Amino acid sequence: MSALLRIGVFDSGFGGLTVLRALLPQMPAAEFLYVGDTARLPYGSKSQATIARYAVESAQFLVAQGAAYLVIACNTASALALDAIRDAVTVPVLGVIETGAASAAAISKSRDVLVLATDATVQSHAYAQACAAHGLRALEKSCPLLVPLIEEGWTEHPITDEVLRIYLEEAMQTARERGSTPDTVLLGCTHYPLLRPLLERALPPSMQILDSAETTAACVRHDLEARNLLPPESLSSLHAARGEDETPSPASRCRFFATDSIDKFQRLGSRFLGHSMQAVELMDLGG
Repeated sequence: MSALLRIGVFDSGFGGLTVLRALLPQMPAAEFLYVGDTARLPYGSKSQATIARYAVESAQFLVAQGAAYLVIACNTASALALDAIRDAVTVPVLGVIETGAASAAAISKSRDVLVLATDATVQSHAYAQACAAHGLRALEKSCPLLVPLIEEGWTEHPITDEVLRIYLEEAMQTARERGSTPDTVLLGCTHYPLLRPLLERALPPSMQILDSAETTAACVRHDLEARNLLPPESLSSLHAARGEDETPSPASRCRFFATDSIDKFQRLGSRFLGHSMQAVELMDLGG
């Protein structure tokens, strides 16, 4: 890989691949390194100190591999380890929580936002704090059953549809009790974009859905442009310069690393990425 710009993407597992999927068309002249710390997930059951140590190790690995920019595509690490990561590396670092809150602030008219997330992210109240900094009131709803259902591949299963509707009904009941009127739903877990069709059917048309993957990708591109880091080459000129007649598959611009179960990572990760993955490399970050 000989990149004009090399971007590192980190998650504790598979969900961050939805962010990578959104990043690929945004930066067609960039190459990507993705780390899934599958040997040590879930992060949500660990202490903040342990999460920070794990996340810093992955960030440093990506920088050592040539990443000039890091995207922390993990809500738990973004909530609990972003400052530690920024202190540990010399390249720019962007997390998914700050990008989601900024995007919600740009579109919400009621200033009330419903955040769907994992229990660990909700317990951190990172979204509530990030939204408050933008003048938003966030109702955080924990949805612990959604991640295992998604990883099982049941993204269109009636059970998943019913579980999601129950969570939404509970959230809207809490909103009514609080006197809030959320007009925006922020997907605070990188797995949840795979449930967008179910969400669109379950929510009223007046409620806007913010995909954490799409908002992060757009913010990364904007930040790279502001830092003058984004290569000016178009996709066609890049391939012409390489003597390529056809555009290669998006995955050919990526290297994938996992700390355990690389066969499972390749199989399951293809669902999140939206197409087949090339070989996944096993890496060891220690205990």
